[in-house]
Amino acid sequence: MKIKANKQIIESLLINLQPFLEKKDASQITSHILFKTNNDKCIVKATDSEIGLKIITDNITVEEEGAFTANGKKLLDIIRILKDDEITLEKLDDTLVIKQKNSKFKLPTFDANAYPSFPTIENKPQITLDSLTLIQNLKKISPAIDTNNPKFELNGALINIKNNSTDLVGTDTRRLAIASIEGNNSEEISIIIPKKAILEIQKLFLDEINIHFDETNLIISNENYFFYTRLINGKFPDYQRIIPSSTKFQIVLPKKEMIEAIKMITTISQEIKMILLSNAIIFESLSADNIEAKTEIEVDTGLDDKFEISFNSKYLLDFISQINTNDFVMECNESSLPFIVKDNNFITIIMPIVA
Repeated sequence: MKIKANKQIIESLLINLQPFLEKKDASQITSHILFKTNNDKCIVKATDSEIGLKIITDNITVEEEGAFTANGKKLLDIIRILKDDEITLEKLDDTLVIKQKNSKFKLPTFDANAYPSFPTIENKPQITLDSLTLIQNLKKISPAIDTNNPKFELNGALINIKNNSTDLVGTDTRRLAIASIEGNNSEEISIIIPKKAILEIQKLFLDEINIHFDETNLIISNENYFFYTRLINGKFPDYQRIIPSSTKFQIVLPKKEMIEAIKMITTISQEIKMILLSNAIIFESLSADNIEAKTEIEVDTGLDDKFEISFNSKYLLDFISQINTNDFVMECNESSLPFIVKDNNFITIIMPIVA
């Protein structure tokens, strides 16, 4: 097999495929990227068996048909140090030869026929959600998804498809983020997608996509990309039980002023106390050291009595960073109970810090 392409083309492909490689064991074929030709197009694949990406491109010139593998990290390292000019990749026996003018490198290859196969969309049900809306709302809940929780199901997002709406849910046990998408669905299903996969989906897909699934995999594809991830096998917590059925009061808060005040306090402490008065909100740092930060903003809260609540400011800032409106709603009960922040179809429930 022999292919040619400009450095930028090959480098861009390799960068996109890096997150899908086996990183710990270079002796595994899953640490390699597969290059394969098909009708003058080049198919490039990477997978660690849990998550995978296939890219189809016609920006590579195919001089000889065939297939080869190469260590994805080492190949990218080589391509990066070459000049911005045409590069030739050629398989000779069990070796990949990388050439550019007077420069030449060699990498060992695996048998391309032994490369792990990808799942197919054949006979798999399709999710009929608007794909752009799905991706935008996955982005909203991503910060709330845990990463190393021993309960594996919490390291992913729940997609709960109901008859008249779909809930996207993430939690790290200290907060719960829910984005709801209205729309009629032909069947009710619940799947859990790993956080790593969600982050890659947001990077890769900016236009319309096709979404298929089965008991094991979620598959997302468009004209150029074929992405899959293994689903998390587990039972997601009953998140609807955590949503307060009623709240004592609601306050409309200004986004810009809240961000400025909270960030001022976080120079000292991420944990803050918020004191709500009838016409102002006071922010104070919660710090064990003899260091103090305090600021205040004018807000007509409509409260008759002072209300205090302490919390991790990161959770509120994560919520605010995902909304596009100029203000949002905060709903509370007691200072020791979870409170809600909401913006249209997106809510986050935050556990307070209780002394």
